[in-house]
This record gives sequence, C-alpha cells and structure tokens, in this order.
Amino acid sequence: MNKQIYISIGISFFNDEKYLEDAICSVLAQTHPYWELILIDDGSTDRSLEIAKSYEEKDSRIRVLSDGENKRLAARLNQVILASKYDYIARMDADDLMSNDRLEKQLNILEKNSAIDLVTTGCLTIGEDNELTGVRLGKNYQMDAEMILNGLTNLLHASLLARKSWCVRNKYNENRVIAQDFELWLKSAKNNDLNYIVIEEPLYWYRVAENVTITKLIKGYNTQIEVINNSYKDVITKSKKNKIINKFQLKKLIVKSLNKFGLLKLLLLLRSDKYSQEDLDYYKKNIIEIKKMRVL
Repeated sequence: MNKQIYISIGISFFNDEKYLEDAICSVLAQTHPYWELILIDDGSTDRSLEIAKSYEEKDSRIRVLSDGENKRLAARLNQVILASKYDYIARMDADDLMSNDRLEKQLNILEKNSAIDLVTTGCLTIGEDNELTGVRLGKNYQMDAEMILNGLTNLLHASLLARKSWCVRNKYNENRVIAQDFELWLKSAKNNDLNYIVIEEPLYWYRVAENVTITKLIKGYNTQIEVINNSYKDVITKSKKNKIINKFQLKKLIVKSLNKFGLLKLLLLLRSDKYSQEDLDYYKKNIIEIKKMRVL
C-alpha cells in the first residue's frame, strides 16, 4: 500500500546524540514515503539538536521545533498533536528504531477498519550497540479499564499509530514524568474510547538497555499506584484496588532486590522471548536499509 495518505511522525529528543540519527534514518527508510517528521528538542545540551537540524536541511519532510526548555515527554507529545498536519499520528522514541514497513502495515489496518483508532505492534529488543537481544510479539486482544488497572497491557506506546481525532480527544497528562501511557489507556478505556488492534509482528525495535533502570522502574510503579488510587472508582471495588496496589508494592520490592545484587538484567531477559534466526535475518536486512540513509 503506497496511496498518498500522509502521516505525521513525532519524535521528542533530549540528549540523544548517540541514537537520534539512526532513529531518523529508520523513518527515512520507510516503505511508505508520505509523511512529515516532527523532531522536538526538549532542551538538549549535547549535539542532538545539531543532528536534527542537519537532517531538516536535507529533507523537506522534516521539521525541527526547539524552544530551549525541558518540558518532558508528555508535554512534547501534546505538542506533536498540535503541530501535526495530517490525520494520522505516529510515535517513536529517539533512542529506538523501527522496521522499514512498520508505517505501511499499520496504516493499511487503520484504512480498512474505520471503527479502530489505534494500531500498535510487537517489538524486537535491542542493546546499546544495536545488537538484537530478544523479541516480544505482542497479543491482539482488547483491554478494558479493569485489565489496565491490573497492570496488564498489550499496547506498546512507542509504536503507536493513531487517528489524529483520537489523539485530540485523549491528550496526555503533562504532570506525568513517567508512565504517561498507563494513565492515557485507562482514561480512554473508562470513556469507552479505546478501540485498537495489535499487529503481532516485531515492527518496532525497543532499546531496553537505556530504558530499564531502577530509577525508572520505581518511578513508574509509584506513578501507576497514584493513578490507580485516583481512578479506580466506578471500575473496581476498593478491596480489589488495594490488592492491585499490593501487587505493585511487591514488584517494587522485587526490582529493588534484583538491583541490590546486580541482577536487574534478569528482568530484561524475563520480559522478552529468545529471538530466532528468522528474527535475526529480518533485523539485519532492515538495518542495512536504515544505515544507507545516514548522511552525517
């Protein structure tokens, strides 16, 4: 599918000079060429902004926005919604990559399913040097508010392609420094506005080495506990809510113990399945095309 249907792709970056170029190149390598790429600087102090502007100069589809402030991800994602020109909005993190046909496959589903607002995907997990570390295929089922409160999720936030109309109805809470997606899914589910499909293919490549740290994990669990306390009414009983919070408290104890003994990497292994030779061949083939797009 290469109909001239345009997508706005948003990448917010903060001191991502090590990975940003490859993230941009994985957009340039897409089989669906009709897009704009909105690169939003969140107050970087390294060469990230310079890298972004270099690509803006070479491709008219790329726009760089920079106000010198550090507003954090939720605010920047809302900024993407406001700045986007087109009816579909795609997400991507600045330290990740994606397969060359990710957008084509996601767009094809949204075009064929008018009742669906969102499409996400499974992922490959990658390390600091782009080495393949695992695979998470994802599962295509529909979450309701109670499932989300329980911490069950099949939506990979960073691989989101959504109708802009849905994004306008479901803005991010800019007070959330982390776990913004948890609150977003919960709010939209409670409003009966969470209709989606998960492509059970690893079309997004998530850099776990940079994202799974003890600080982020604890902050994430604490945010989820706060959201649960604020949002459980009309969905579950107080007794069920307390059981869920106890489960999150236990998760905090587990990750703290793993970190204390230098075993946090075990969590990464448990979160992903072992990749196959087919996964590796597919990954290498796509990486070759991404690297061809480099200009710096």
